This record gives sequence, structure tokens and C-alpha cells, in this order.
Amino acid sequence: MISIILSTATRILLPILLLFSVFILIRGHHEPGGGFVGGLIASMAFALYTIANGITHARQIFPFNPNLLIICGLSFALISGLFSLFTGAPGFTSLWGSYEFPIIGPLSTPLLFDIGVYLVVLGASTSIIFTLKLKQ
Repeated sequence: MISIILSTATRILLPILLLFSVFILIRGHHEPGGGFVGGLIASMAFALYTIANGITHARQIFPFNPNLLIICGLSFALISGLFSLFTGAPGFTSLWGSYEFPIIGPLSTPLLFDIGVYLVVLGASTSIIFTLKLKQ
């Protein structure tokens, strides 16, 4: 049985939790947080939505194949490490851009690595969530 109250609350909470996960992802650059924690928060939002509305509705609002997210995340993490090889530095050496964006700060390879971790955690967690047979 699907609860109308929980279903309505999760429709409101889902965008808030996703926005908070992106905030944690960006904040993790300078303070505690980062890609892993942000990815867990985003997957928690989809888990809550899946519990409240069922797997079929959750798959409809989740626009990506979870396996594709894992592949993209691993690619981002690998690319972030290869940038330094083109500059002659050892692999996975941090590189920072010269222009600072207002909220994010300078673009850097650690940020690209964090985005990759975010995508891997989100893809792996949602893949697990979507394969569970939840009782409705």
C-alpha cells in the first residue's frame, strides 16, 4: 500500500535532497563532504522516492541508466588523473585553473575526480535500489 502522505512528501523532498547533494559535492572541495557523501545523499533521495512510489515510478523519474552513470564516473576519475600527465607532472597531480567562479572557485582536477566519484556512487546505489524487490 502506497501512502499518499509519504508520496507527496517525497515529491517535495526529492529536488531539495538532490540540490543538497550537489551542494555537498561542491562544498567537499574545501570542507568535509565531496563526491562520496553527495552521491549517497542523491541515492538516498531516490531510495526514499522508490519506497514511497514504487520502482516503476522511480525509474520513470530517474533519467539515466545506472550502469551508464558508473561508466561516466569512472571515466571522469580517470581523465582527472590523466590531465597531469600532459603537463609533465606525475599522474593524479592536482591542477588548478586560473579563473575563479563565484560559488565553485577555480576549476580543478580534484573537482573532476569528485564529480566522477559522485556519479559512481549514485549509479551503484541506484542500481542496487532498482534491483530490490520492494513490497508494495
